[in-house]
Amino acid sequence: MRIALLGAGRIGQIHAANIHHHPGSQLHAVVDVNAAAAKSLAERYGAKGSTDVDAVLADPAVEGVFICTSTDTHVELILKASQRKLPIFCEKPIDLDLAKVDTCLSEVSRSGVPLVLGFNRRFDPHFRSLRDAVRRGEAGDIEIVKITSRDPAPPPPAYVRVSGGIFRDMMIHDLDMARFLLAEEPVEIFATGSCLVDPGIGEAGDIDTAMVILKTRRGALCHIDNSRRAVYGYDQRIEVFGSKGMLQAANPPPTTVTRYTRDAVLTDKPYNFFLDRYPEAYRAELDHFLEVAAGRAEPLVTGHDGRAALVLADAALQSLKLGKPVPIPQ
Repeated sequence: MRIALLGAGRIGQIHAANIHHHPGSQLHAVVDVNAAAAKSLAERYGAKGSTDVDAVLADPAVEGVFICTSTDTHVELILKASQRKLPIFCEKPIDLDLAKVDTCLSEVSRSGVPLVLGFNRRFDPHFRSLRDAVRRGEAGDIEIVKITSRDPAPPPPAYVRVSGGIFRDMMIHDLDMARFLLAEEPVEIFATGSCLVDPGIGEAGDIDTAMVILKTRRGALCHIDNSRRAVYGYDQRIEVFGSKGMLQAANPPPTTVTRYTRDAVLTDKPYNFFLDRYPEAYRAELDHFLEVAAGRAEPLVTGHDGRAALVLADAALQSLKLGKPVPIPQ
């Protein structure tokens, strides 16, 4: 499959490499508003570089699209690709505005083209194995889910101002994972948070430390904690507790070497950041997209999943502002 990659930034570069090296795909073109960035990434993998998205999408050789641009461009690019009847992969979120998301998904549905959304953690082998164990009933009836997600260092305040805030930008992955694991929709959310890491984030109107409690109709609880700074690395852990026992997915270390000395027993710290932690997940996303585009599979992460995670993020922000639990719109 010949794929046009829209966006030559950090995540676009990951997808470009995976598309190039996959036996079932070819990087046909790279589009970016930065002509030099598009040209550099395209030349690295023998593709065409361009700043003209309309011309690239009109190219009859293009058979699929990866959208890795800034969030505020996603809806426009999804709609352009759907009008060309091209299978679409889009990084999260679809948009920060729920009304725009609804309009976009309605148009995509009418077009009939598949849309796969980039909640990459669903494709992580450790978390997929955990979820499969949950579905097999190994933990019994789920009573408590705990999700920890902590970045190694905070983003600059300039990024925070346009990111949509910690709930829509960072925790949205964890909110999606909560839905992925709970097997029932949350009906209530309580959020609290502080600015403990970088005063500049507070001045930008956001928090850098957050906790959320989700409750399902049955009463199962999910606790999520986020921090923009973990000095020991990228911290990603999940625990599922139920009537038959407990399941855990810990931080996989870069190596399994353990050093035993007179003074201490030492292991590797966690990976530094998401690009190091989730390479298998990004490759599995591409595998899945190619299967979906070929009509051999249905999307495992749909536009509906993206919408549902945004609804939870918006409700978390409302709860934070009100200082109390709020119902989740169904």
